[in-house]
Amino acid sequence: MIAYLKGKLVHKEPTFIQIDVNGVGYQVSISLHTFSEIKDREDLKIFTYLHVREDAHVLYGFVSEAEKQMFLQLISVNGVGPNTALVVLSYLPPADLRSAIVREDAVALQAVKGIGGKTAQRIILELKDKLRKDLSDEETGKPGMVHNTVRREALTALVTLGIAKPAAEKSIDTILKRMGTSISLEELVKQALKNA
Repeated sequence: MIAYLKGKLVHKEPTFIQIDVNGVGYQVSISLHTFSEIKDREDLKIFTYLHVREDAHVLYGFVSEAEKQMFLQLISVNGVGPNTALVVLSYLPPADLRSAIVREDAVALQAVKGIGGKTAQRIILELKDKLRKDLSDEETGKPGMVHNTVRREALTALVTLGIAKPAAEKSIDTILKRMGTSISLEELVKQALKNA
């Protein structure tokens, strides 16, 4: 997985950029939000997501980690692919999109080209609780955000090690309830491996 690219902006279009990283040129699909944020920067750090299909490997880029996280949330929704997610983020900046989902504002989502009523409702249904929890955690001094990050990283590690996702989630949640949020990522993974 390519987490980010840091290099010189060689070419810029509303839908993609080309970035030179030590002599290698990467073409990266971007949202209009990212396009407007990067303006005329020469040196650029762009957060990326590599989408692998049978017929292509497509690199998607984001000006901020927040936009990348919203993109990942969107593509986790059944029926929302990377291109649709990019269109959504072109219409609505990450903060506005999060707000629309949390407020269950289907009309704001349907204003996006290609998002019908059913898809808008599905996005709201699948993401509102996750985003509401993240939002309330941010407002209360971020302890839950740290907790969520450790939980997410531990879950990724366990799934990579071959543990089934439901079993990994159950094991992690049991340990977090017992040990609290002060547990380190390394310790959480070790304990979860024993329990899974």
